[in-house]
Amino acid sequence: MYGTLVFTTLFGLAAAAFAPNNAYPEQSNRPQAQYERNARILALDSDVKEDSFRYNFETENGIKAEEQGREADGIEAQGGFQYTGDDGQIYSISYAAGQGGFQPQGAHLPTAPPTPEAILKALEQNAADEAAGIIDDGQYNPGKYGDAPAAGFGGQQGFRAQASASAGFRKNYKY
Repeated sequence: MYGTLVFTTLFGLAAAAFAPNNAYPEQSNRPQAQYERNARILALDSDVKEDSFRYNFETENGIKAEEQGREADGIEAQGGFQYTGDDGQIYSISYAAGQGGFQPQGAHLPTAPPTPEAILKALEQNAADEAAGIIDDGQYNPGKYGDAPAAGFGGQQGFRAQASASAGFRKNYKY
């Protein structure tokens, strides 16, 4: 038992000695990587209370962050951060988080396309119908359409299509 423990420990140390220094080499090739490895903290301020918190910090590689929050049926917080990207640009994010979820804002973040006019009209009509007591649960209701037959069937409700095959069609194929 003791021998197994010693062997396992020595094997682990040997494996660690031959392991690469960086498990993610693509990250060490990034332009900002040299500044991130040993960045010192230039400023740090933090205040944590029973029902609220606040912090901010800045590092020598240009990362800055601040956040403040309070307990309000969960946590509501707002804050922001900025950093220098690999392209040399400074990227800034401000955000609010709470009942409405995490809502970031930043000039570089993608935005949703505008809602099409037809969708906006349909939503307005749905809201108006609901306010008037008209509720559409997706089920067919003949009274809703004045008991009219479905378009394209011309009142042929008793019609039933049947396929028939002629005797000549069903002959065996000869090889």
